[in-house]
Amino acid sequence: MSKSQYETYGPYGHDASVHGAETLPYGSYEDTYRPAYEAEAYFVTEPVLPLPRRMASLPETVYPEPDAAPVAVAPAVAVAPPEAGGRAARRHRARSAERPESAVRRLLPQALVVAFLAGGTTAFVAKDKAIELDVDGKPRTLHTFADDVSELLAEEGVPAGAHDVVVPAPGTALASGDEVEVRYGRPVRLTLDGHRREVWTTAHTVREALEQLGVRPEGAYLSTSLARPIGRTGLALDVRTERTVTIMADGRARTIRTNAATVGEAVAEAGITLHGQDTTSVPPGSFPRDGQTVTVLRITGAEEVREEAIPFDVRRTNDPSLFKGTEVVERAGQPGLRRVTYLQRTVNGVRQQPRREMSEVVRTPRTQLVKVGTKAHPPSVQGAEHLDWKGLAACESGGRPDAVDSSGTYGGLYQFDTRTWHGLGGNGRPQDAPAAEQTYRAKKLYVRSGAAPWPHCGTRLHG
Repeated sequence: MSKSQYETYGPYGHDASVHGAETLPYGSYEDTYRPAYEAEAYFVTEPVLPLPRRMASLPETVYPEPDAAPVAVAPAVAVAPPEAGGRAARRHRARSAERPESAVRRLLPQALVVAFLAGGTTAFVAKDKAIELDVDGKPRTLHTFADDVSELLAEEGVPAGAHDVVVPAPGTALASGDEVEVRYGRPVRLTLDGHRREVWTTAHTVREALEQLGVRPEGAYLSTSLARPIGRTGLALDVRTERTVTIMADGRARTIRTNAATVGEAVAEAGITLHGQDTTSVPPGSFPRDGQTVTVLRITGAEEVREEAIPFDVRRTNDPSLFKGTEVVERAGQPGLRRVTYLQRTVNGVRQQPRREMSEVVRTPRTQLVKVGTKAHPPSVQGAEHLDWKGLAACESGGRPDAVDSSGTYGGLYQFDTRTWHGLGGNGRPQDAPAAEQTYRAKKLYVRSGAAPWPHCGTRLHG
C-alpha cells in the first residue's frame, strides 16, 4: 500500500473519510482498550460474581417431564456501543462481538449442572422417609423410598404369613415418621380344662398368650411358668383353671375350689378316702367341671355262685317205616350245667339287684334224637271196626296215649308190653306212638287173639 493509500484508508484499510476523522499516525494517541474482565460494565449489564454468589443470578431452569434433560433460558446480555473511530474502537468492536457469546458458552454448562443437581436433590429429599420398623419386638429406625408397607417389608426381607400381624396393614401408604410393627404368629398346642386344640398367638411369653386367650392364670395349674418365652416354633401348654366342685360323701356336702385333673383327685383334695369297692357317681378319671356335684358311693357286697341247667336241643329226622304222626325217641337228650357267679352289692346301705359277674359251663347238653314217621296208615282192620275202642282205652289208660303203668312194663292207650308191640309191627315204645297207630295195633291184636289180652277191660269192646 502506497503512502497516499495509507493516508486515505488508514492502517486497517478503511476509508478514513467515511468516519470523518483524521487518521492519526500509529503511536500518536493513547490506547484506551481494556479487556472484558477489566471493563465488565462495558459489555454486561450485571457484574460477574464468584460462583457461589452468581448462582442467585443464574437463569431459571425449566424442568421437563422425567427422563428429559433440563432446559435453561439464558438471560439477555447488554452490549454498550463503542465510541466511533480509532484503532482502539475497532479492537473494542471486534472483541465485543466475541466475548459475550463465549462468556455465555462458558457459564451455561455450569448453570445446567447446578440446576440439575439442585432439582435432583429436591426430589431425592422428597422421596426419602424416616420409618420406625418394629419386627417382633426389635425396633429400629431406617430410611426408605418405599411407597407403602408391603414395599417396605419386601425391601427389608421381612416375611409376613397368614398367622402374623402387620400394623398398619400391608398396602397402607407410608409417610415419613410412620411406625410399622410386625408380630410373628406362634403355634400353641393348648389343653384347657381337658379340651385340646391348637391356637396361634403373637405373644412372646406364656402370660401374654393367656391374656390374649382370655384365660385367668390366678389359681390355675400351668404345665410351665408364666414367664417362659414362646419361640417361633411354639410350645405345648396344659392349663387347668380353678373350679368349684361339691363332693357328697357320708351324708355331708363339701364344696372346694380346685384345679384337679380328675374327679378322683378332687375327692382326695376334699379329704375323702375311698375304700374297697367305693367309687363315685361319675368316673373317677373324668375331668371335674365347674359347679359339678360328685357323690361318693360306699359299696359293700359279696359274690354268690349259682348252678343253672342248660336246655338240650331236639333234632328230628323222618322215618318212612313209621306211620304218620308217630315219633320215636332214638336218643334221649340230657341238659347241661352252667355255673354263674353273681355280685350282691349294697350301695350306701341300699341292697341292689344281683349283678352277673361271670359264667362257666360245667357240662355240655346232649341233643335228643327223634324219628318222625312218614308211612300212611291202613284204612281199616276187617273184623274189628265195629267195636268200642274208646271205651277200652278209657278203661285201660284213662284215654291217655302216653300212659305207663306203675311197673313200667305196659304203656299207651291199650297198655301194650314192648314185646307184644314189636310183634304187631310197632317200633320203639307203644306210649311214644300216636293214638291212631296204637288203635291200629290193638285192632290187629284183637283179630289175632280176641279180647283175651285185656282180661279186665275187654268186655268194654262190646259196650
